[in-house]
Amino acid sequence: MPATTSDFATALEVGRPPNVTRLFPNSKALLVSGKVIDRAMNAKGHALALAANGRNHFVIRGVLAAAQKANAAVIIEIAKSEGGQKAYCPVNYWNMARQVDAVCNELGITVPVAIHADHYGIKGAADIAAAKVEIPSMFDAGITSIAIDASHLPDEENLLANLELAGYIPAWSGLETEVGEIKGTEGLSTVAEALFLIRGLNASDVFPDWIALNNGTTHGIEASDAGINVQLTAEIHEAIKPYGVNGAQHGTSGNSYDRLRQIATQTRTTKANVATALQMISWGLEVNDYGNANLDANGKFIKVQGEGMSEELWAEMVAFADSKGWKKGDYKNLNLPFENKLLAQPKEVRDRMAKRVEDFAYKLITEVFNSADTAPLGIAAIVRAGSYDLGPKGKRIENPAEWTKELLPKQAQGLSRDKGPTGNFED
Repeated sequence: MPATTSDFATALEVGRPPNVTRLFPNSKALLVSGKVIDRAMNAKGHALALAANGRNHFVIRGVLAAAQKANAAVIIEIAKSEGGQKAYCPVNYWNMARQVDAVCNELGITVPVAIHADHYGIKGAADIAAAKVEIPSMFDAGITSIAIDASHLPDEENLLANLELAGYIPAWSGLETEVGEIKGTEGLSTVAEALFLIRGLNASDVFPDWIALNNGTTHGIEASDAGINVQLTAEIHEAIKPYGVNGAQHGTSGNSYDRLRQIATQTRTTKANVATALQMISWGLEVNDYGNANLDANGKFIKVQGEGMSEELWAEMVAFADSKGWKKGDYKNLNLPFENKLLAQPKEVRDRMAKRVEDFAYKLITEVFNSADTAPLGIAAIVRAGSYDLGPKGKRIENPAEWTKELLPKQAQGLSRDKGPTGNFED
């Protein structure tokens, strides 16, 4: 059942964070903290919020339409590699909120939507220094939730990076942290690693809403049957349960629906990222039921006649990729140079691109993620709080005196420094 008109009006008045009201003072779009989305999933129980990587404008339109149809709270996000300063996507940290707000007002979207900066990667001291300038600029541009991803670093440095940047993130914002870089079956996260990070943050009054793990999946299209390790995920979530931290599931594209349903029912996950599948679907490529792109006998993507972009534009994109020597994993780099050409297509073509995303996202929300009808739950959380700031789920448990910088090596004893193979696993 949709939220009442009065509850929506109240949420619109008090539930939009200060950066959002400053940017969009007359908007009727309910852009909210990521905390609101997390609480909505908690309230329903065993529900995953669709966190859609808006690699192009059509993904944003389609996902928002699906969320409205399903009456679901939703997250639109972009990762640093996709939408940071060295982006390969036209949607970025600084224009994403404006696009989402505009589409919400155009389409009459009334569900809560969080604007999430995913995988804000930190790989060393230089990244931390840059982040102290860049993160505030992102919130100035309408970001309402962020994932600090220092999982590339040793555990002590990961913790210290999160702590050093905590003061640059508004207290009302959604917050995700990460342990174990997402790289498939190599370097799997452990209970001890997750506890070290969450306990260390807790001792400094930093209370993440989510933690992302390396639980066996990969970014991009899932190329094997291994996929998500549900048992490992459940064990880690149970260990950190006292700290009020839920799970964020990365790399869902191509994983079976049964496995994703298990993540919803058997773990404390409330956020599920979907990126590559939505990109492929918007383009009009042939995919299987789980969003994995099908390939022809020559290992090439299959364009479905009359779906997604025009056949002529697809041929141009393929020729461009071939001229660069790009393989199928490199096709994501087509997003930026071809966005304007995609937007310049006839309306019926643009509409079918977004509709294809809408249909796929609606099925995920209603049949797999169990997040239909969570919009009123998010709105109710805002109304109860009377504020855009819902506060933390957790509370201080750890003794700060036991988590000083000098004592971190002692706390980290026994943790493996083997994080699996090196390489680019950012998306």
